[in-house]
Amino acid sequence: MTVLQVPPEAPVWAHVAADTILVLHITGGSVAMVAGAVALIARKGETLHRTAGTVFFLSMLLTAAIGAAVAPFLTEGQRPNTIAGILTFYLVLTAWTTVQRQDGGVARFAILGFFIALGSAIAGVLFALEAGQSPTGTIDNSPPQAFLFFMIVGGFAALTDLKVILLGGIAGAPRIARHLWRMCVGLFIAAGSFFLGQQQVFPDYLRGSAWLFVPTFAPLLIMLFWMVRVRLTNWYLRIPAEASG
Repeated sequence: MTVLQVPPEAPVWAHVAADTILVLHITGGSVAMVAGAVALIARKGETLHRTAGTVFFLSMLLTAAIGAAVAPFLTEGQRPNTIAGILTFYLVLTAWTTVQRQDGGVARFAILGFFIALGSAIAGVLFALEAGQSPTGTIDNSPPQAFLFFMIVGGFAALTDLKVILLGGIAGAPRIARHLWRMCVGLFIAAGSFFLGQQQVFPDYLRGSAWLFVPTFAPLLIMLFWMVRVRLTNWYLRIPAEASG
């Protein structure tokens, strides 16, 4: 596991701060995965769903912010994780603001959000090119293929942001779908970071096992189910009023 490097001669407060940051990052990610799972399976629009969603939102913002800020300073540089943290923070924040707003209207920071998403996609392209030209074929131990995620998700998010800006808002099923896919992708990132990125915490027989892909990709499979239900049926009209405002 890569850790935030603090020189042995550094003052005590620096060591305490580094340990605190690590604990907050791990705790935030753990709480986010549990809360996100509860939000997915809970009855949509009910108190449990809204409460779990709020906990997921806050814990994901915490862990993503820490991950983005700390990644460049780890013992093994992880610059791509800075982009991953920024993209995750953006996805969860925009998912939350989407469902908190009434139908129609554009958030104040919509244009900023568009450029963050676009920047993430461009960063994915640049990192992939740099990795491909590197003697090791990687950048910070990540191959070019790893950056397809940034390109696809960042590019799609930027396009949908631009559409919302040009149309002057979003309403109905598209608004619920926007909230849904962004939250689920955020949960997918958290699950992948843990189940695939921290396999050293699992027993030997699970490390490298295909079983670890099940909880990692479960949020995306559930997302597909709900996307179909939201976009192709009138299910979202039956959500309690509290969930739509």
